[in-house]
Amino acid sequence: MTPSPTPTGTLRPASRRGRRAGVPYAFLAPALVLFAAFLAAPIGYAGYLSLRRVRVSGLGLGVGSRTEVWAGLDNYARSLTDPEFLPSIYRIGAYGLIVVPTMLGVALLMALLLDAGRTRVGTFARTAIFLPYAVPAVIASLLWGFLYLPRVSPAADVLERVGLSMPDLFAGPSVLWAVANIAVWGGTGFNMIVIYTALRTIPTSLVEAARLDGASDVQIAWRVKIPMVLPSLIMTFVFSLIATLQVFAEPMTLRPLSNTISSTWTPLMKVYRDAFTRNDVHSAAATSVVIALATLAVSLGFLRLVGARAFNQED
Repeated sequence: MTPSPTPTGTLRPASRRGRRAGVPYAFLAPALVLFAAFLAAPIGYAGYLSLRRVRVSGLGLGVGSRTEVWAGLDNYARSLTDPEFLPSIYRIGAYGLIVVPTMLGVALLMALLLDAGRTRVGTFARTAIFLPYAVPAVIASLLWGFLYLPRVSPAADVLERVGLSMPDLFAGPSVLWAVANIAVWGGTGFNMIVIYTALRTIPTSLVEAARLDGASDVQIAWRVKIPMVLPSLIMTFVFSLIATLQVFAEPMTLRPLSNTISSTWTPLMKVYRDAFTRNDVHSAAATSVVIALATLAVSLGFLRLVGARAFNQED
């Protein structure tokens, strides 16, 4: 028996399924195009530049006197053996030891206080704590920089009235704490919002059950709330770790105000110096690739270390 033809104006089931299967890709296409154009392509180009170098013939003034040739891993070797690279890594490590625990600790404390209902002005408190995050890093660094200068800081006048002198926060090791303070002031609000949002998803029945068992607010926070928001804490830790390895705006903005912040104070500042001061984009590309790989390795290593416990994953 011959099958009846499909009525005009209707789609065959296979064709209809094919069109439905293509809908998700149509929605993803703009994001994929932007990702490829503004993230994947620059990363690939940086990797390409890191494997090249400029060969200069003669005085380098004539046509064709500068040619780009294959360098292999020479740029990476120069980057890793640069005497100014390791000190910048040490400084960023000390900076991270100050910023990350302090910022996340304060954010967690603020989120727990807001969630516990100890503040009657919850909306105002959340906005006030989050507001510094909305201030661009350059503007925040300029504001804090002038607050650090004894000659123009209002804090110096207040201390002088009580017979004290304002310390020079740009001298010696103090500059590390001065830069770290800006990061803590600006990043605490974002992390607080993330943790507070996770706290609001905890079922109230768990908190009430703990309270009926005689648990205090501190015990509820330590034994119920913090374990429940551990994934959010890990996420904020990873974000803070990545931001620490990529710190640039704060020390770069404060550099004209201080003689203790060098042009290679952080690894990214070294990349900026090599690319735009020394015009050595190939060495800068190699250093940036090293920083990117180190960031990826540290982030994935930390997630692998704590992911099974925090996210209930199994190997």
